[in-house]
Amino acid sequence: MLFNSFAFLFFYLPVVLAGYFWLGQRQARWAAAWLALASLFFYAYWDSRYLPLLTASICVNYGCGRALVAAAPALRKPWLAGALCANLGLLAYYKYANFFVDTVNSLGAAHWAVPNIVLPVGISFFTFTQIAFLVDCYRGEVREYRFIHYALFVSYFPHLIAGPVLHHKDMMPQFADPANCRPLAANFAVGLSIFVIGLAKKVLIADNIAPMVGPVFAAGAQPQLLEAWLGTLAYTFQLYFDFSAYSDMAIGLSRLFGVKLPLNFNSPYKATDISAFWRRWHMSLSRFLRDYLYIALGGSRAGRLRRYRNLLLTMLLGGLWHGAGWTFVVWGGLHGIYLVIHHAWAYLMAGSALRRARWWPAAAGAITFVAVMLGWVCFRAADLASAVDVLGALAGGNGISLPRGLQAQAHYFAAVGLAPQFDGIRWIDFSTPAIPVLMVAMLLAFFAPNTQEIFFRYEPCIERIVQARGGLAVVWSPSKRWSLACATLFIACVFGMNRVTEFLYFQF
Repeated sequence: MLFNSFAFLFFYLPVVLAGYFWLGQRQARWAAAWLALASLFFYAYWDSRYLPLLTASICVNYGCGRALVAAAPALRKPWLAGALCANLGLLAYYKYANFFVDTVNSLGAAHWAVPNIVLPVGISFFTFTQIAFLVDCYRGEVREYRFIHYALFVSYFPHLIAGPVLHHKDMMPQFADPANCRPLAANFAVGLSIFVIGLAKKVLIADNIAPMVGPVFAAGAQPQLLEAWLGTLAYTFQLYFDFSAYSDMAIGLSRLFGVKLPLNFNSPYKATDISAFWRRWHMSLSRFLRDYLYIALGGSRAGRLRRYRNLLLTMLLGGLWHGAGWTFVVWGGLHGIYLVIHHAWAYLMAGSALRRARWWPAAAGAITFVAVMLGWVCFRAADLASAVDVLGALAGGNGISLPRGLQAQAHYFAAVGLAPQFDGIRWIDFSTPAIPVLMVAMLLAFFAPNTQEIFFRYEPCIERIVQARGGLAVVWSPSKRWSLACATLFIACVFGMNRVTEFLYFQF
């Protein structure tokens, strides 16, 4: 079930909200149980075959967590190792078995039959959420052990399919708080407004940009210069607004239940270095990789060279987490190299007058954006050959034909001795809203305040949000003007929901 579907908006969500608050007036634990069951139904709606997998994972990990807490000190490490191996083994089988077999076959080392394994939706997110829980049980940092709250913590439908990766210490106390079982007008006003803004990002922006992306990144497409740049920019902002939309919608939905989620997206294209980008993009995953992988590898404690090694390893594994394919490995490795270059540059240029120049933040932001955009080419391409083809096309390797629409101006080029080809932009229909929407998307991403900044007075997330200084200031308030604006936006989204479009992060 999609957040941007009629079944979710007009059936599932009203029924779940009504049941939650009706039961919450009688017993808070009943409300938590209802929400957990509703979340399991939400998951089963995708593919009921994998509901037993999710429920078994919840039960086994809950039992392992309790065993870790109760075990003698000498047995706690073996318990943790066994539980982690079980979780990672499950993830490896479903997500990487096909990739492994295909790779072995491609090397000619064997000719194994490719298994027909369907990736369970959300397995990466609920696996990482539970790994963090197990590690914290081992460290003695877990204080809440009720099964109903744990089951809800893992299966909670606003985050289950595409994150954020939740932390038990943030969520379990909120699920146990009886005050969250009472319907509050403030929660509904803030939650619905944030949800509508997220829905608009998905339906009105990301989905309208999408038609420019597929043809450019298709295997064997061989786009020319202008096509490659338009397709790459389109994907760069399609992914941005698609993920931003899901993050907003998850936060808004959760607020309806009186629960705050962690911030997962914070204007990453405004970052002026690659470290800042990763502090703003998929923030919960970045924290997980830092806390449970980078630091576990040694972090920066063993010298600069080992720090660089740990950064590379962390990002390679982070890339592989996103998908079972060499394109994701290359993308992760590329970002690892970016981070190494950034930290080496910061070390070498410490105290340099260059970094204090007034123009440097703008230049650094532009360099960071271009680096991220080139990385997205590998992230989106069907295979490495297609990625290399698109990257070459961005440099003019496949030709520089002008758009066919400029054919009427050929005589102007002839007058200065030029005879360009006019067969470019083969797949982009300029009668659609794709190009204007892309232009609007770029302006919003670089210059507009993000949703959390707009709602900063009402604390939409667990983290404290501070309104950014400078630029365009837009502040939400519970007023008729904002109500009319959100209602108009919602109606526009409803009329725009004429096709089913999944969120891009569902496939990770």
